[in-house]
Amino acid sequence: MSPAAPDARGRAGPVGADGRAEVIALFGPTGVGKTAVAISLADRLRELGERPVAVSADALQVYEGLEVLTGAATPGERARLDHRLIGFLPVQETFSAGHYAELAHAEIDQLVEAGHRPIVVGGTGLYLRAALTELSLKPAPPEGIRERWLAELDRRGPASLHAVLAERAPWAAAGIAASDRQRIVRALELLDAGELEPPEGESELWSTEVRRPTLLVGLTLARDELYARIDARVREMVAAGAREEVRRAHLTGASTTARKALGFDELLAGDLEGMKRRTRNYARRQMTWMRKLGAVRLIDVGNLAPGMVAGQIVETWLAGEGATMAVHTLRRR
Repeated sequence: MSPAAPDARGRAGPVGADGRAEVIALFGPTGVGKTAVAISLADRLRELGERPVAVSADALQVYEGLEVLTGAATPGERARLDHRLIGFLPVQETFSAGHYAELAHAEIDQLVEAGHRPIVVGGTGLYLRAALTELSLKPAPPEGIRERWLAELDRRGPASLHAVLAERAPWAAAGIAASDRQRIVRALELLDAGELEPPEGESELWSTEVRRPTLLVGLTLARDELYARIDARVREMVAAGAREEVRRAHLTGASTTARKALGFDELLAGDLEGMKRRTRNYARRQMTWMRKLGAVRLIDVGNLAPGMVAGQIVETWLAGEGATMAVHTLRRR
């Protein structure tokens, strides 16, 4: 094995056998420009004889018919870089991180074995980790539990259910805001299903363990500039038909998971400012995720063009810097 190389935070992480990562992963908040950087990165990699393919690590881009709302790569962008796991699921279907992990692992393994270079691109922290490692993901709760808690949520409100969670599982409630409707309901579901247990030791979400040697890059941007980009992006989405997408999905019976897309409820209510506010709040949580990720190499995109950011990533990849060695045994198929 090659000697350890220091990552962007000064820690040493083991490098793959040939000094280069098999997988390159891009993470960052919504609006930071991940797709543009991925496309420029693909161009640079092709110049080196590589065959790049993007694998989406986004919880909502899986839905067909919500491509504008979720910021999925456009047909023109997909023509420049093949994107997998985008727009393949009907909006009526529910989806989970566990299901995504199975699909992402299969895609990445097949791409590597066929001589392609996977570029995992996403802003959903859990899905990024699910793509790169073997998480102990909780199963879907038994039928009916979710519906019962959703009904209770509508009747009593999130603060009341948070109090229930705090009484039954204080360790879980401590990490969830009293206004976070989605996470409160999910925690109560898992509790009823017997799958919510007190944490022990370091969370696997923040470990450096991966299935394959991976270079993980986090794209950052000053908060004020990021928020300005988000506000402009929301306006562009609405102009491109996001409101019409939401209405069609609503009329055709969008699932509870599809309705979690940023702006879904707000656009149904005609609340554009609410959509901007919710998106900015989500971006803040994404930045928190990124600060916790192990062995991540941070790049402040600032005023850099996507090609310049891509150039930095390629230099890092060629040098073998920041590549985290796979420590999990791959599942046999």
